Amino acid sequence: MSSHRPVVSDGISYWNQQQANIDGVLGGFGTGTLPRVDATGSRLFLLNLYPELCKVPSAIRPLNPSPPNRLYRALDVGAGVGRVTSDVLLPLVDHVLLLEPVTPFIQEALASAANWPTLTSKQKSVTFIQGILQAFDPCTPLCPLSNVPDSEMKFLARIGSPDEQLSDIDSGFDVIWCQWCLGHLDDPDLTSFFQRSRNALRNIERGKSLIIVKENCCADAEDGGPRIIFDKDDSTYTRSDMAWKAAFKKAGLRLIREQVQEGLPEGLYPVRMYALK
Repeated sequence: MSSHRPVVSDGISYWNQQQANIDGVLGGFGTGTLPRVDATGSRLFLLNLYPELCKVPSAIRPLNPSPPNRLYRALDVGAGVGRVTSDVLLPLVDHVLLLEPVTPFIQEALASAANWPTLTSKQKSVTFIQGILQAFDPCTPLCPLSNVPDSEMKFLARIGSPDEQLSDIDSGFDVIWCQWCLGHLDDPDLTSFFQRSRNALRNIERGKSLIIVKENCCADAEDGGPRIIFDKDDSTYTRSDMAWKAAFKKAGLRLIREQVQEGLPEGLYPVRMYALK
């Protein structure tokens, strides 16, 4: 276990110094194959778990699917400039709530959203909220935790299908997507966030709603136990596979599928996808 802990202000300060574009949020890997490979792997991982979201005839799509009786909603936390929302979630669901604390990133996402192909029909929407993950409650997205400093949740806009009253804002989520951001949470904050997310899952009685974690993984400890590495540059933890699984168990989540993301550039940490209920 690292003796250091992530500090919110240090992490935001680091990201404020990076370019507000895909290359910036991906650490210089935004102009190669990584964005396409990553997004394709994410969509396929989600569709194999949630085939009802498939929009086109394929081996994944159920035969003679019943018309959906409601709109599907997803949450994208630590969303950066909106890459996952645009390329992974919006092609599959109807509404996305995007949460991001770094001002240049969320402003770039907001500016580019009008050009996202899946939003041009006005049948889908993205709601933009600026705030830190440590204070965010997916059950009540606009009401931050009162015991967390700098906990304001700032509603910026809803782009796409209109709903000026935000009548669905507290209605929970079918998919909660967490990618390359949970390293900014220490263990108590991570457990708390997972528990709040579990409470925000919709349709839980039928076992469909999911939390997806997609994160870098360092090697486990020599004895096979959990391991955590602290990076002082961006004030984050990199957790090993066993450390992630220990965190899921502590939060009361059940791991139903895991997969390594293939096709990423050499020299990077392995990236694993975890599906949780």
